Amino acid sequence: MLESKVDLDKAANILKLLGDKTRLTIVGILKQRECCVCEFLEVFDTSQPSISQHLRKLKDAGMVKEERRGQWIYYSLNQQSEIYGLIQDILEHVPDQTDKIKMIDKNNPTLRCGC
Repeated sequence: MLESKVDLDKAANILKLLGDKTRLTIVGILKQRECCVCEFLEVFDTSQPSISQHLRKLKDAGMVKEERRGQWIYYSLNQQSEIYGLIQDILEHVPDQTDKIKMIDKNNPTLRCGC
């Protein structure tokens, strides 16, 4: 199977963005399931605007897509992106985020925020 190559500048930008532990963790979580911002707040000791800023950077780079459902926005990995293969390869080398997903499921923040 031939994999398409990613432009060097784009690959460097992706690697730079994923060099941030929070963004790398967000992408790791999104590999396993979609999330809204309130769910990310369960696993990061940071503010909602900070999480939203990380998600905006990932979205601007084409890694993440969003889907509006009523007043809430859910985020997922952009599997149609030309860089999706690179993201998958990177995520093969970092621990999965099952523990963080269990934390989200246990605390069920969507009940509080209404999404």
